[in-house]
Amino acid sequence: MSVYTVHEPPPRAAGELAGPERFVFVRDGFYWWAFLLAPFWMLRHRLWLTLAVYVAITAAFDAALQLVGAAAPAMLLVAVLFSLLIGLEASTLRRFALQRRGFRAVGVVSGEDLEDAERRFFDAWVRRTAPPRRTAPASPAPPAPGSSEVSGVIGLFPEPGAPR
Repeated sequence: MSVYTVHEPPPRAAGELAGPERFVFVRDGFYWWAFLLAPFWMLRHRLWLTLAVYVAITAAFDAALQLVGAAAPAMLLVAVLFSLLIGLEASTLRRFALQRRGFRAVGVVSGEDLEDAERRFFDAWVRRTAPPRRTAPASPAPPAPGSSEVSGVIGLFPEPGAPR
């Protein structure tokens, strides 16, 4: 089962509730596409600031390793390790970016896949945000045995002689 964090977008207008289609579910775990193609993964998820920092750190690593005179296998190892770090922390990078855009973390949910997690979250969300149901007023209690009040109703009909 995968674990997802749920992020609610900021309202578009004052007092407006966010539509469920705008909620973002971020899976917690390793992201293979972020490991293999980090810059493209960052562009796909609109992580502009993260991409700029990634390019700067990659260039700094490359320049430092060339300055030290590291061999090509060492440079490759550093690049793979840095990509591994990006793959492991991809969900955290997305959460930080969503927080900077004004999204609010509203819950954690688990599910077999994204669809299952969405169904579970919105089932609980609807129950939590739905207005309380109005219940019908309770029927008056029958008169106590031996009291002077007589209802005049015998059987299952609400009043004597009522039409069926």
